[in-house]
Amino acid sequence: MFERFTKDARAVVTGAVAQAERADADSVTDEHLLLSLLDLDGGRVAFALGALGVTDRRASLEAALADARRRGGMTKAETEALAGLGIDVAEVVARVEEAHGAGALAGAGRSGRGRLALSGHRPFTPGAKKVIEQSLRVALGRKDRSIGAEHLLLALAARPGIAAEVLAEHGATYGALERVMFPRP
Repeated sequence: MFERFTKDARAVVTGAVAQAERADADSVTDEHLLLSLLDLDGGRVAFALGALGVTDRRASLEAALADARRRGGMTKAETEALAGLGIDVAEVVARVEEAHGAGALAGAGRSGRGRLALSGHRPFTPGAKKVIEQSLRVALGRKDRSIGAEHLLLALAARPGIAAEVLAEHGATYGALERVMFPRP
């Protein structure tokens, strides 16, 4: 499938690996893909994220991602659903952090040496792999011959999870991104 990736899409994937390395993460996640997309200069993705004001609010986006990591990767919808069952996620997080230290649910302090030492590289999480697979579906649905960074961004926005939630909170829903990147005449 990677032979169908454009130069910018390949840069996003390798950039995601670099993001994971900088974070000393055991694996590459959809969050790393999103952060790598934010680093792109030029092209449809940079234009769309800039036009929607996402790049101007990168610190806010990174804070929202960190908050989600602190909640153990739970979306706000999942947090609200648990609240409906009488489970206060903020209280659970506070108690876990009291017992195990700040960022305990986020995996803070992980060495990044687990599976990495055995394989020689950081594996992609199932969620990140699904984003890459979804980017192929997005490209095929648009009848595009290759997979570009714009397809990766749309795939992130389409898949339920933290990345899509954070993008939507910052005005970058699937529909908004599609309208900006692929305007209709």
